[in-house]
Amino acid sequence: MDKEKIISIVTEKFKLVRTENNYTQDKMAEVLGISKKTLVQIEKQRTPCGWTTTVALCALFRESSILQNAMGGDPMEVVELTAHDVIARPKERTMGGHVWWRTIQEDKGYRLQQNILSNHYRILDSESYRWFSTLNEEAALEEFTRILEENHTI
Repeated sequence: MDKEKIISIVTEKFKLVRTENNYTQDKMAEVLGISKKTLVQIEKQRTPCGWTTTVALCALFRESSILQNAMGGDPMEVVELTAHDVIARPKERTMGGHVWWRTIQEDKGYRLQQNILSNHYRILDSESYRWFSTLNEEAALEEFTRILEENHTI
């Protein structure tokens, strides 16, 4: 998924996210730091969200079921991957990938998965903690092999 696709999804779902949270247009504009006029233009899909507004909406409403269903999980993970290409940070617990994920490889408790909507990859351990995320399949496979070798599971 690229920036334009994320912007398109957020623009399309903007009003639904606002109503999901029972916010007025005034309150939503205030929360996002945009004018009400801009908000109305976005909601009527006369103008797309800018990247900054898109990121703000995804960050502030990351628990939105509307955004999660449109992006295949945590919208901020998709935004971060689009901005950085790879996320390799301390482990973060996930829900295990039962909805938007397909397992590519599994070995000794580690799973390499691909998101069926955004197509990004991640590596989880046996307790569903995320070790690595990327948009690049080759990088995901290399990291999966490295983690298995480091943990003596090959």
